[in-house]
Amino acid sequence: MRIVVGVTGASGAIYGVRLLEVLARRDDVETHLIISPPAEKVLRHETLRTAEEVASLADFSYAHDDLFAPLSSGSFLTAGMVVAPCSMKTLSAIAHSHADNLLVRAADVALKEKRRLVLVVRETPLHLGHLELMAQAARLGAVILPPVPAFYHRPSTVAEVVDQTVARILDLFGIEHELAPRWRGIRDLP
Repeated sequence: MRIVVGVTGASGAIYGVRLLEVLARRDDVETHLIISPPAEKVLRHETLRTAEEVASLADFSYAHDDLFAPLSSGSFLTAGMVVAPCSMKTLSAIAHSHADNLLVRAADVALKEKRRLVLVVRETPLHLGHLELMAQAARLGAVILPPVPAFYHRPSTVAEVVDQTVARILDLFGIEHELAPRWRGIRDLP
């Protein structure tokens, strides 16, 4: 299975990094990475990692402006794409099919080829323009997956909160994992 991973300049770079770490341990998934220029700075600030260090987690990585990369074509078969985190700027470009860079073009390819596109939209609070962009992207076929933590599994670390979101991403691609416990219902309330 091939999965494209895009990392943009929104806060929450750890979601893309953790997804790549988990997928790097799998022999059955090939990852193709695009990091936006603002994401390079956010990665360094939030994770203390360079773009090169993060790129080493992927099987293949591409320059943000390389519109001639294989990912630009629908004939390059993938299971889909995850943009984690997805900035509002990138969401806007995807929702309006403004594919002026490889990250947005790869997302546009996923949509036109009816492949899974998961957008881990990271912003709060949201104004009406943000909500309308999410609705437009969803109408085009994207899955909007804001990294909203669940607390039923009683996470005690930031890593557990991050893993819960990454687990949801993996579920959308049918990838088995044991990152976070699954909801089993509440049976023994006092």
